[in-house]
Amino acid sequence: MRIIFYDTKSYDRQSFDRALEKFPEISIEYMMEDLDERTALYSKGYDAVCAFVNSCLDVNVINILADNGIKLILMRCAGFNNVDIKAAESRNIVIMRVPGYSPEAVAEHAMGLALSANRRIHKAYIKVRENNFSLQGLTGYTLYGKTAGIVGTGKIGAAMCRICHGFGMKVIAFDKYHNDSLDFVEYVELEQLLGRSDLISLHCPLDDSTYHLIDEDTINLMKNGVILVNTSRGAIVNTTALIKGIRDMKFHAVGLDVYEEETDYVFENLEEDILQHSITARLLSFPNVIVTSHQGFLTEEALDAISMTTLQNAKAFISGDTDSGNIIK
Repeated sequence: MRIIFYDTKSYDRQSFDRALEKFPEISIEYMMEDLDERTALYSKGYDAVCAFVNSCLDVNVINILADNGIKLILMRCAGFNNVDIKAAESRNIVIMRVPGYSPEAVAEHAMGLALSANRRIHKAYIKVRENNFSLQGLTGYTLYGKTAGIVGTGKIGAAMCRICHGFGMKVIAFDKYHNDSLDFVEYVELEQLLGRSDLISLHCPLDDSTYHLIDEDTINLMKNGVILVNTSRGAIVNTTALIKGIRDMKFHAVGLDVYEEETDYVFENLEEDILQHSITARLLSFPNVIVTSHQGFLTEEALDAISMTTLQNAKAFISGDTDSGNIIK
C-alpha cells in the first residue's frame, strides 16, 4: 500500500518512520501541505491518504480522491467532524480513525490549563522574566474540595474525572451514557452541572447536539468565578458568547486548547504575521485566558500510539478486515 501523508510535521515523520519498520508492505510519501481541493490532486497513484483534524474532507475533496483511485482515508486522530462520511460511502471509500491513542495525555493537558489559568502561571512567568516579583493579579482558587463538572465521560473525560478526584475534588458529570467504572462520579443533567461546578471541562465530540453547547444561555447558568476548559472541539463553545462572559467577569479563568477559528493556522508558525481573526486576537488579550495550539495530544506515547494504530488500520484494510472497530460508518 502506498499512502500519501498530508500536513506532515517533524514529530509525525519521526513517529511514523519508527512504526513503518514493522510494516514492510506499507510505504508513505510525506507532504507538508494539508489536504484540500488543490492538494487532493496529488493523491493520484496512491492507494490511501492520511489526514488530520483540520484537513478538508468535504464532498469536493472526496470526489477528487475517488477519481484518483483512493480507496482508504486514514484519520490519524479520533475526531472526524471534518469528514463528509456520506460522500465517502457513496464513492466506496473506507474511513478509519484512531479512537483512543492517549486519553490521559489530553486529560493531563486539560488539568494543566486549569491549573495554569487558575493560578495565573502564564502571567507570573512573564513577570518574573522582567524581574517583577509582585504577586498582584496572581490570586487563584484552591481546587481541593471544589466541584469539577466533566461534560462527556468517554476515555478522555473519564481520565479527567480521575485526575480531578485525585486532587480531592467532588466530581459530577453529564453524559448520555454513564461510565460504570467511575463509581466516585455523580451523573447529573447539564443544567445542574453548570450551576454547581467550580471547574467545567469539556470532553464531548462535536456534532449537531453539541455545536455551541456553551453559549450565552448556558454561560448564564454557570457560577460566577467558574473555570472553563476546552480540549475537545472549538465549535462546542460559542466564542462570541464566551468573550461576553469574560468581559462580564463570569469566569475566573479560561483554558482553551481548541477554538473556532483555529483551522487556518493551528500547528503553523505565524510569528511574523498579523492574526486576521479578531475573535482569537481578543481571546489572547485577556489576562485570565490561556490559549494553546491544539497540543493536548502531543506526547511521545500518544504519537507512538497514533502511528501504530494508523498503520495497523492500513494493514487491516489490505487484509480485507471489514469488521475493524476503527472503521467510521
